[in-house]
Amino acid sequence: MFASRTLLALAAAGVVLGGCSGARRATSSGASAEARATTPPTGTAVATPGAGGEVAAPARSSGPVKMKKYADVVTAEAITDDGLFKTHRVGEKLYFEIPDTLLGDELLLVSRIARTAENIGYGGESANEQVVRWEKNNKNVLLRVVSFGNVASNDSPIAEAVRNANFEPIIGNFAIEAMSADSHAVVIDVTNLFTDDVPALGLQKSARDQYKVRRLDKARSIVMSARSFPMNVEIRNVLTYDAAEPPSNSDTGTISLEMNHSMVVLPAVPMQQRLCDERVGFFAINQTDYGTDEQRAARRCFIARWRLEPSDPAAYARGELVTPVKPITYYIDPATPYQWRAALKQGVEDWNVAFEAAGFKNAIRALDPPTAEQDPEFSPEDARYSVIRYFPSQTENAYGPSVKDPRSGEILESDIGWYHNVMNLLRNWYFIQTAAANPAARRIRFDDAVMSELVRFVSAHEVGHTIGLPHNMGSSNAIPVDSLRSPSYTSRNGTAPSIMDYARFNYVAQPGDGVTNFYPRVGPYDKWAVEWGYRVHPGVTSPTAEKAMMNALVKAKASDPTFFYGRQTGGTMDPRSQTEDLSSDAVRASELGLANLRRIVPMLPTWTAEEGEDYDQLSELYGQVVGQWGRYMNHVASNVGGVYDTPRTSDQGGPVFTPVPAASQRRSLAFLQKEAFSTPEWLLDASILRRIEATGGLERVRRTQAGVINRILEPQRLVRMIEAEALDRSAYGADEMMAEVRAGLWSELRAGRVIDVSRRTLQRAYIERLGFLMTSELPPVPPALQAFLGGTQVNVAQSDIRAYARGELTALRRDVETAVRRTTDRPTQMHLRDAVARIDAILDPMGRMTAGGAAAGAARGVETDEDGDF
Repeated sequence: MFASRTLLALAAAGVVLGGCSGARRATSSGASAEARATTPPTGTAVATPGAGGEVAAPARSSGPVKMKKYADVVTAEAITDDGLFKTHRVGEKLYFEIPDTLLGDELLLVSRIARTAENIGYGGESANEQVVRWEKNNKNVLLRVVSFGNVASNDSPIAEAVRNANFEPIIGNFAIEAMSADSHAVVIDVTNLFTDDVPALGLQKSARDQYKVRRLDKARSIVMSARSFPMNVEIRNVLTYDAAEPPSNSDTGTISLEMNHSMVVLPAVPMQQRLCDERVGFFAINQTDYGTDEQRAARRCFIARWRLEPSDPAAYARGELVTPVKPITYYIDPATPYQWRAALKQGVEDWNVAFEAAGFKNAIRALDPPTAEQDPEFSPEDARYSVIRYFPSQTENAYGPSVKDPRSGEILESDIGWYHNVMNLLRNWYFIQTAAANPAARRIRFDDAVMSELVRFVSAHEVGHTIGLPHNMGSSNAIPVDSLRSPSYTSRNGTAPSIMDYARFNYVAQPGDGVTNFYPRVGPYDKWAVEWGYRVHPGVTSPTAEKAMMNALVKAKASDPTFFYGRQTGGTMDPRSQTEDLSSDAVRASELGLANLRRIVPMLPTWTAEEGEDYDQLSELYGQVVGQWGRYMNHVASNVGGVYDTPRTSDQGGPVFTPVPAASQRRSLAFLQKEAFSTPEWLLDASILRRIEATGGLERVRRTQAGVINRILEPQRLVRMIEAEALDRSAYGADEMMAEVRAGLWSELRAGRVIDVSRRTLQRAYIERLGFLMTSELPPVPPALQAFLGGTQVNVAQSDIRAYARGELTALRRDVETAVRRTTDRPTQMHLRDAVARIDAILDPMGRMTAGGAAAGAARGVETDEDGDF
């Protein structure tokens, strides 16, 4: 995903999330019955839930019927299409004619929204995907959902137990209406599968809940079309729901959407798996294997990748570049504006340089959509084609999912989602991050050549997901600040070793540095990761046989930060792995970024002016400046209480988790005291604020400053610091950090200075945060999410956090009471008296704080709890 989404990394472990780009056919196998017969899976698995997490309700059959003659079912008026299996449309009914050779095989069922109303979704968006199997049962055919989460080799004694413990759910039961003329195929009426309410094939549960869907109206749900191809079957249907709160056309109380369902045969021979390595970023498939000789339930993980096979194995073995048997092919959506097509295609083909590192030339390509004359059956919803889908949407985003074979991790197909308004996001970023040193960015509408380069960058980033690469947020940490200010270095290397980082544009370069390239590009990490994941090793016939070789490749790069993989998490524990940051020195990079923002702010009225237009553009870009200021503050704040997470294997030696050096943490806090907690006069520019709003400038500053306070005083961070000090007395401890925060935030008290309005709001935010630490517990975090969120579950009440917070409030109350008697500034006096009252309300919530303190309470018979709270 291009714009940051917190749970992307978690979802990447599933079957769907991640990458994109696909071949014209879902498999290179032919259409014969022999080619379609898939290799039996290594085991069975827990049922895959439908969209939204629920297992689909079974589609109803028409009930027990007496078997008819073939000609009485597939009548003369039938519209028949032949391919993977025959489809017959007879009036409003849809029949499948499934050959015996296909019964029992696994098929991938991909459901997408084809068309829908405003605010529900966009044509081409994936709704669900699952592996299914048609299974004959007496005079019926069952449609079952198959999973591969739990497996065991078929020749293992435990295989039967695994199958019994993972019974496959039935989502459809269809009476056999007739047999084919040669008696080798069954004919079933599947109309209800596409007109009944089968959750896994329709509106997702989250949308049902949001729009308060009451029921599906079968009378307004119909099958639109059915087409069969050699390797897949495509069904279009319309589903209509009664809803209390539809997102558009609310007076109708109705939601209608057209769905496309692709039933694709899986490859006859599963691709050889390649085992995961957490030191190299790839999306993955996870399994529990009960059939190994390990004395536990073995967790297996293998990466997601396309099946690239050398067309000339002998030349490939000699080290020559060869073309793959089947290149990865992307099509441009016919709805894409013409001026952006070349840039989108270039972003796809930028990855050829990475595949060359793996021994393949011309491995990935992008093509314009075929015309109706060239391919009358081409459809972007067809699961045989990978398409960059173009959505008419105000959403500022793009994303790159993929469809995978759960048996092997083979990427079969992908559709990149491209929202039209991502260009506005790019405009804002490029303007705010580079305009100080880049004249081409000093306007609200970029030249097409500039925007094309930005589109190309996003296209390449999303294609990276589609070939299996997740975000590498640690990549940019490899580059020193001085290199980002070098014209020659940035021209050769861009802003980071990986385009999969969120290293947007070069905000470090200063006017006069002479930098002309501000973009990221496919870099050395990307080339190495593709080489690691895609290079074919002749003669190696199993993933375990190549494990030692793959480990050696990683170890050879371990000491070079260029090849560091920093996984994306929901809570930034490792400050090297952050979104939107640049360089190995967050403090210096942020100082330079702020210098550029200070240059941009006074020029905003000039650079955004348009004759006859209002100040909407000025308002939007000023808001972007405030947001960028906040990003710089958060980049630095992550160092305080941060821990470096460097995965290692036992044969490498050394720690995996290392606290950020104490000197770096202290330097980072000093920066925050200066740039985050002092009033940003440069940002409160009256010449801008009076043009865009009646009020709101101070509130923007308050939100940003309070956010930084909350960030450095979050329980997870404090617990890390407490533990670091317990293990190493020279570490930067939480008590020391909290005392320094108080001293800096309330520096006016000892100096006897007037406290300005911005600082007053910040100081109240600080008191509220300490109040949160004194009274609140964090919600339970499932063990599977703890690493993603940056640590284990924190028990605030039983940790030192509450004691430290109480100590800071007590010390602050003493200092405030002393200062309030010295100041003559009335707003400052009122603020300090209010601060005392707020502290008392936290320390003494029942209102008994007196000079006698706890003794007075005890005299009235009031007991205290273990924490000392009344």
